[in-house]
Amino acid sequence: MSTKDYLEKDYYKVLGVSKTASKDEIKSSYRKLARENHPDANTGDPAAEGRFKEISEAYNVLSDDKRRKEYDDARSLFGGSYRPGGGTGPGGFDMSDLFGQGGTAGSGGTGGERLSDLFGGLFGGRGRGGTGTRSRRGSDVETEATLTFREAADGVTRSFQLASEAPCPTCKGTGAKAGTAPRMCPKCSGTGHENTNLGGFSLSEPCSECKGRGLVVDDPCDTCHGSGRGKSTRTIQTRIPAGVADGQRIRIKGKGAPGENGGPAGDLYVVVHVKEHPVFGRTGDNVTITVPVTFPEAVLGADVRIPTLGGFPVTVKVPPGTQNGHKLRVRGKGATRKDGTTGDMIVTLEVSVPKNLNGDAREALEKFRAATSDHDPRDGLEARAKGA
Repeated sequence: MSTKDYLEKDYYKVLGVSKTASKDEIKSSYRKLARENHPDANTGDPAAEGRFKEISEAYNVLSDDKRRKEYDDARSLFGGSYRPGGGTGPGGFDMSDLFGQGGTAGSGGTGGERLSDLFGGLFGGRGRGGTGTRSRRGSDVETEATLTFREAADGVTRSFQLASEAPCPTCKGTGAKAGTAPRMCPKCSGTGHENTNLGGFSLSEPCSECKGRGLVVDDPCDTCHGSGRGKSTRTIQTRIPAGVADGQRIRIKGKGAPGENGGPAGDLYVVVHVKEHPVFGRTGDNVTITVPVTFPEAVLGADVRIPTLGGFPVTVKVPPGTQNGHKLRVRGKGATRKDGTTGDMIVTLEVSVPKNLNGDAREALEKFRAATSDHDPRDGLEARAKGA
């Protein structure tokens, strides 16, 4: 995610606690909200998964004294909030145990892999399995792209330069100095978490000894100071699909930060900004255009040539007696849809009235007014107004 996104997050508000809340208050609120918004308890509600992810992210920062202090300091300095990540972050919560050991409520099967994949990018979560070092899913990455109107309508391939966490190049991700190796954490036996039995369900929290890594480094690497993580910059090419709208957030699976110990890569999220076009607009999959017509064209009818987004003009028939604001539809000249079909172009006709008339034009118009004097467009207007 972008720094801007994190600066705008209020983790205290997410958990519904005050900025002076104690650890117990934070934990109590988190457990309550986690139960209410767990995806397996809200089948068919995709918004619940987003809320659950946000709640877990907030707890991940506020439950750790060091991260909470950095977060509070950052908010004081920038008026925003702290971006978690970097350094030795705490390990992931085994949220599949939230509704009981070994499975997920209402799932009819194991849900650990899915939940680990969902939250691993947030706080270095680990996959399920036995003791020993576990794989970790890479973090999600967010970036922005500014497209022209035409690129947004038809789709475009873009290159992105991304900076994200990756295994430390010096120690290859072990966190240990050359010639040494980390050892299994004796407190959690390499699982990276400690289980707390809460009666109705159990909550898995990061091991206080190894901070969730499952490993203890006695002689840390000088580059990453034992975290096993470093920064990498890479360039990727990806396709922005046709028909994207301004402000839309696109998920590109597997293009985020690389995983650790064989874990899957995170996802890339691209926030799209679309430049305005001087002629065309968008309404859903339809392209819109306003075309001026002369008074005689509107009254008598005409064939009018207009541009399209594809660059090849088309001719539309303006019917006699066309009123200002009348709309015409040109099939298949709109934005490209996800299935490859195209929307339409909606043409709004705008009667253009000349500001200046020469003598012949004025004389002709006076004759026209006299010839149509029996037509009063405001006939009955006052009566209808009084009746209302």
